[in-house]
Amino acid sequence: MTSPTLPAAPVRHQLVLRGGRVLDPESGLDAVADVGVTGHRISGVSTTELTGDQVVDVSGLVVAPGFIDPHSHTHTVAGHRLQALDGVTTVLELELGLSPVDAAYRAAAAEGRPLNYGFSASWAQARMAVVGGLPHGGGALAALGSLGDAAWQREATRAEEAALLALLRRDLDDGALGIGVIVGYAPRVRPEEYLAVSRLAAAAGVPTYTHARGLVEHDPGTLVDGAEEIARAAGETGVHAHYCHVPSTSHRHVDRVLAVLDRARAEGARVSTEAYPYGAGMTAIGAAFLDPDEVAASDRDVSDIVYAATGERLRDLARLRELRAADPGALALLHFLDESKEHERAFLDRALLHPAAVIGSDAMPLTWRDPAADPLAWPLPQGAAVTHPRTAGTFSKMLRRYVRELGALSLMDAVARASLFPARILEAGVPALRHKGRVQVGCDADLIAFDPDAVGDRATYADSVRPSTGHRHVLVGGVPVVRDGELLPDALPGRPVRR
Repeated sequence: MTSPTLPAAPVRHQLVLRGGRVLDPESGLDAVADVGVTGHRISGVSTTELTGDQVVDVSGLVVAPGFIDPHSHTHTVAGHRLQALDGVTTVLELELGLSPVDAAYRAAAAEGRPLNYGFSASWAQARMAVVGGLPHGGGALAALGSLGDAAWQREATRAEEAALLALLRRDLDDGALGIGVIVGYAPRVRPEEYLAVSRLAAAAGVPTYTHARGLVEHDPGTLVDGAEEIARAAGETGVHAHYCHVPSTSHRHVDRVLAVLDRARAEGARVSTEAYPYGAGMTAIGAAFLDPDEVAASDRDVSDIVYAATGERLRDLARLRELRAADPGALALLHFLDESKEHERAFLDRALLHPAAVIGSDAMPLTWRDPAADPLAWPLPQGAAVTHPRTAGTFSKMLRRYVRELGALSLMDAVARASLFPARILEAGVPALRHKGRVQVGCDADLIAFDPDAVGDRATYADSVRPSTGHRHVLVGGVPVVRDGELLPDALPGRPVRR
């Protein structure tokens, strides 16, 4: 006697996000659906109800892939927490990078991180060791402290250049996600060295991430125009050249720079760009381009510089010299466009809305004003720390301004620029990124659920560590980091992303 065929038992998921507006920027899915999660993967996406051990009602919320920040200098739990409340699930240090990269990964794993993390190989830190004779490594704070040291910025001998490339090659072998090249901080380096680094990255199948050297408009004596150098390297070496934070290095010449990159892409070069929606940057006050003589000769006014630790707007070049001598690694805000003026704000808008642009925050380390403050305390102690508002607000400001207020981006386009498009920059050489930036079965359960009518930034230059609002749920590898709008301080599910 033949047994009757029985219907298959329904799949049971560990967690179901029930009834949200699900956006998958790769497939174009935009529908009310359930998303199932089992382990650290997405196990179901369905417009009919899924069965789960735990069901979370997300009706009225947008469910999207967690944002991938390709330009973040937040290497601490506190910084990750601010970014989690901005909808970020993966933070990548690609512009500065770190070297030795294996030590950076081991340190992050030992401490634990709320968000996924990854690093490029740092051309600057490798150069500091080989050319400058400085200690190799020490993390981002060590790199910031040495940015203004002239020893590492000098022209390298051919033997030094070979040793530099060998260090970078070792970091790539240890899992680095490409090579970060902050050539703008060592503007007299030979262009041939930049091409050699680009060839190394191209051979490894990974991008370069460049902080461009000066434009001819800013520095008529530059060895090569910063935009043309990046375009040339992409065309000549075949490397995927990523141009970091275009507005902060282009200022009012954004349109010319974007045209250079468009021309390179039209000729077949692989070039990508990024932008953040703020008219001020932040860097170490000892940076080469903040040398008082350079400032005096440029179109930048010394009063555009704000000492972050105290909020002091500098009054003269003598004060700038004093601060650079006392603490060259101290962070300073650099105002380059006045966001209160519509015609200046338009430069930011055109860069961020460019079809090839992704969103990158350039999130900065926290400067602790109170040395006794507990860096693991949450909420952050009032007034104890300061950073750039982009650390806490970049992605939420993008959603607020460009989607809800201006209608310049569709919600799907905005989500893609913050998730799928950054993943695509890396995924050819970093297979782990093929499982991020999507809401599809088998992809990583890095998911966010936000209220599109309430999401927004609260951080300001005066109050820079105020978390964004509207992100109700943030899952990293299936583990809640934010639940019902509240950060979970004990959640440290972040995993390394390695080549």
